[in-house]
Parts: sequence; structure tokens; C-alpha cells
Amino acid sequence: MNLPRLRTVLVDDEVLARLALRQALASHAEVEIVGECGNADEAMQLVQALQPDLLFLDIQMPGMDGFGLLHELSPERLPLVVFTTAFAEHALRAFDANALDYVLKPFAQARFDQAMARVLKHWQGLHAGHGPLAEQPAAASAGSGYAQRISVRSGERLHVLATDDIDWIRADGNYLHLHVNGARFLHRDTLQHLLAMLDPACFLRIHRGIVVNLARVAEIHPLFQGNAEVVLRDGTRLTLSRRFRVGAMAALGLRRSAPARA
Repeated sequence: MNLPRLRTVLVDDEVLARLALRQALASHAEVEIVGECGNADEAMQLVQALQPDLLFLDIQMPGMDGFGLLHELSPERLPLVVFTTAFAEHALRAFDANALDYVLKPFAQARFDQAMARVLKHWQGLHAGHGPLAEQPAAASAGSGYAQRISVRSGERLHVLATDDIDWIRADGNYLHLHVNGARFLHRDTLQHLLAMLDPACFLRIHRGIVVNLARVAEIHPLFQGNAEVVLRDGTRLTLSRRFRVGAMAALGLRRSAPARA
């Protein structure tokens, strides 16, 4: 597979650390360093201007730290991320932030190459199916323009979920809880962005932070003040807010009760 080079930005407040990164990357021809900077504010500007594919990111920097930077960046164009730091205690939080890897300073070339192998494997996965042989059998499903699958990181694993298998979704800031066949996956994205990818004929927003798969809806129970309760086939009970009730009634084929005649 002929992959494009990874356009890469280095973010570290220490000049020597950025030099060490350049030296470690020298043997990786698949990487093109397009920029470097020393703090999160500059990094945000570079990411917005250059839209890199890969970010080598220090954690502890003056002002905003690396985690703060990821929180501020738009999930619509979030680069692949490898954290580079001298502090091992941040490792768990780094993977929670969906980083591909976490490399300790000073860099050992063998460990760095291992991280790059992981990056390249993910990069290949992102480009899998873009060739002409893969496009033809996928044309029927891709013709709708809506996502058929979503990749979700869990620890060091990447789960590929079919969107049809999602039962319901709950938003939590810049993260989403995807409920799939009794399991729950934490996915870094906004509800608004994911909704734009999902088929509106299959997924319905019933609350400011809740979306359901219409195929999973079993019952609707009216509540007070125009609200209602949506019961899914697995017994999950979710609130249908008054704000979204009209759209839900149309999507579910419901009609308002007609007034009784004398």
C-alpha cells in the first residue's frame, strides 16, 4: 500500500528534547516534520494552520499542559498523538486521552521505533479500503454517505464497531459513551460531530445528550410536562425530553391523541 507521509508536528518546551525527537525520527522516512513549537498555545495555532497527521506531544509545559491542548483541539481534525514525557505516572491518563503511545525521555531508539510501528499500523488502518478494489464492493453502503463503522480506542486496543450495532449513545463533554450489545465504549468525539456521520433514518436524538438506535426502541411511556420515557429492547430506560418529542413522534410513527368527540 502506497501511503502518504505522516505530516508531523513536535511539541516540547525543551529545544534539546525536540532535537532528540528529530534524531529519533531520522530513520523513519514515512514521517515529514512540518513544524515544531514549545508550548500548547503555539501548538494549537500550528495544528489549526497545518492540520498535521501526527503530534509528538510533551505533557508538562509552561501554561497549558499536553492534556489541556488535546481537550481544546477540535475532535473533527485531531491528529494521531504520541506523548513524550519524563514522567511515567501520566501513562494511564495518556491512554485515556486516546494517545497511540507514551514514550519516556530520554528516548531509547528501540522503544521509539516500537511506538512508530504502532503509529504506522494505525495509519495503514485509516487508509485501508481507499484503493480501487475496495471501493467497488463498498459502493452500495458508502453511497449513503453515512458511517458504517466507527473505530474506538480501549487501552491499547482499537475496536471497530458497526454503527448498526450501537444501541444508544450518551454525551459527556467531548466524550461519548457508546452502548453496544451490553458493552460500553468511551469515544473521544462530540455528539454533534458523530450525529453528522450517522444515518438520521436509523438514529434519533431524544435528549440534549442522548441518541438512540431506532431499531432498539420497544416502548414509549408518557410522563409529566410533555416528557416521556423510551424503553429499549434490552430494558434500558431513557428520557425523551419535550424539546425532542415532536421529532421522535414522527420518527416512530406516533400521532398525537385526537380530542374525544361528544
